[in-house]
Amino acid sequence: MAAPVTPAARAEDSEAALNAALADVPELARLLEVDPYLKPYAVDFQRRYKQFSQILNNIGENEGGIDKFSRGYESFGVHRCADGGLYCKEWAPGAEGVFLTGDFNGWNPFSYPYKKLDYGKWKLYIPPKQNKSALVPHGSKLKVVITSKSGEILYRISPWAKYVVREGANVNYDWLHWDPEHSYEFKHSRPKKPRSLRIYESHVGISSHEGKVASYKHFTCNVLPRIKDLGYNCIQLMAIMEHAYYASFGYQITSFFAASSRYGTPEELKELVDTAHSMGIIVLLDVVHSHASKNSADGLNMFDGTDSCYFHSGPRGTHDLWDSRLFAYSSWEVLRFLLSNIRWWLEEYRFDGFRFDGVTSMLYHHHGMGQGFSGDYSEYFGLQVDEDALTYLMLANHLVHTLYPDSITIAEDVSGMPALCSPISQGGGGFDYRLAMAIPDKWIQLLKEFKDEDWNMGDIVYTLTNRRYLEKCIAYAESHDQALVGDKTVAFWLMDAEMYTNMSVLSPFTPVIDRGIQLHKMIRLITHGLGGEGYLNFMGNEFGHPEWLDFPRKGNNESYHYARRQFHLTDDDLLRYKFLNNFDRDMNRLEERCGWLSAPQAYVSEKHEGNKIIAFERAGLLFIFNFHPSKSYTDYRVGTALPGKFKIVLDSDAAEYGGHQRLDHSTDFFSEAFEHNGRPCSLLVYIPSRVALILQNVDLPN
Repeated sequence: MAAPVTPAARAEDSEAALNAALADVPELARLLEVDPYLKPYAVDFQRRYKQFSQILNNIGENEGGIDKFSRGYESFGVHRCADGGLYCKEWAPGAEGVFLTGDFNGWNPFSYPYKKLDYGKWKLYIPPKQNKSALVPHGSKLKVVITSKSGEILYRISPWAKYVVREGANVNYDWLHWDPEHSYEFKHSRPKKPRSLRIYESHVGISSHEGKVASYKHFTCNVLPRIKDLGYNCIQLMAIMEHAYYASFGYQITSFFAASSRYGTPEELKELVDTAHSMGIIVLLDVVHSHASKNSADGLNMFDGTDSCYFHSGPRGTHDLWDSRLFAYSSWEVLRFLLSNIRWWLEEYRFDGFRFDGVTSMLYHHHGMGQGFSGDYSEYFGLQVDEDALTYLMLANHLVHTLYPDSITIAEDVSGMPALCSPISQGGGGFDYRLAMAIPDKWIQLLKEFKDEDWNMGDIVYTLTNRRYLEKCIAYAESHDQALVGDKTVAFWLMDAEMYTNMSVLSPFTPVIDRGIQLHKMIRLITHGLGGEGYLNFMGNEFGHPEWLDFPRKGNNESYHYARRQFHLTDDDLLRYKFLNNFDRDMNRLEERCGWLSAPQAYVSEKHEGNKIIAFERAGLLFIFNFHPSKSYTDYRVGTALPGKFKIVLDSDAAEYGGHQRLDHSTDFFSEAFEHNGRPCSLLVYIPSRVALILQNVDLPN
């Protein structure tokens, strides 16, 4: 019988394991210094980092490095050679035979067979015509023909296809060979990484007020100038990777290398990105590597006739809630495909980074389904974590930041996994930011379940400040999720049906509209000022867009009525939407000047439940919020770190923002050495009900 392990021996083993982890992960000590509660999980960080390093080393030994490995799009698919011939390559490990067919050979399925190579790869060379031109001209239709081991003949679109279109009433997409004689030439260099990130989340197709799918050109000409004027320095473009079902909002990808043709051509998307760059605006792509559409005729599913190929076979390869396929992240060729996809969007279209969708689903074998994350660290480690997927995300972040150090990556993770936004050298995931997904939920909960007088100031502050130290967050009051039919935007929760009848300046300022306009501004500003190191807004929500978002589908008779954004409402001087738009613009412009998003986290000096007052300091500014529905306060004492003269620099009660003009902006506020709420100085200020103020110390040098 073995002798029992003593506590001393167990502690010794634990210490030895910790030291081994510290030796293997270059900067793990820094992570554990910032968060000592992660020490029991040092071995998990060690294992993750070693797996990442091992794959990176294997790529180096077998592929000549990740730089070469991530250029898969240069050989896979169909390419014109220098001699005018075509080189074609596919990975179809389950296929019995592979052929190319299309307009060029009268759709004869078997006249151009691929030659089988090792590791499930197939290649084909098609010589040029006598005049040295390519046999397959630009814009002609193609298909890969797969003969399966069971004898089926399958017509497929290459996973590497650069352009696919759906013509007329066709159900499926067609693959067009995209090889224009003159491709778009970029005229502007990439802007530098912004000090503060102010993101305008956008969908090209809904960017017009007309009931139709808007184009890249429409967005470039009509929406980019608005974004610039509003003070946003970053656009996050949704639904760009091709998706067969428009109403999926771009989250059921069928062709990963194809920019959606429903908005125009690849050249027009490049022009959009280039024009944004000319305005000093960076552009992020909403990248969906968490799952793929189940379509097989025009998607990746069953590409080679098997249920595996790019995905896990059997139940592990299907997401039950999304009804989609799940990538096998441990597969060598899947890694090549996904990493090359990342590089393609950076190089070909000059995107400046990515918002990774569905990261929670990737990180865990349970995909977050039926899981409530309590914050207990045991939830983020152990067998429930899909470490192959996590390793892929580390590789993707490594690639992005190696190629373009100024690139930005954002994780959509609801679980709050520790170190996801810490450097890879610390054993972290390597993301720059994560979305602060609890914040919009809190606002909706307050608007839905509580009377204004019952709002808990401490709860609001906790939600806005509850983030991991040194891991950056993107704060937002609402995103596209809250705009979708079935949910309500903040503006709709506040004003509902009265938005249709009482938004004219010629109609009375009803209590509902008054409350809605004042709280809409306050919610945005406190989220912007306190909630993170970046800020996000979904297009149209800045001015309280009066309708939800619903894409054409059978349930609404394929109507485009709600799949549009009515920007013209802000241009109408007789409507109150302009007030919200003006406030959003000036809030962003003030942040650009003062940089609170890039400043250290705010110091909250007051969260008074009875008075409904929240006060905090950040970036040398004093933010004051009075959420009380009816009480105004004269000579209210507010703490500050700074002595001297203060001026109002933003006031939600100003006339241009639809306020009641109860404050005199010429007033000087003097702070004195009178300690208050833990601050060495304080000042007296008049704070009207439902008002947000920012005061700046004018004695400080600019």
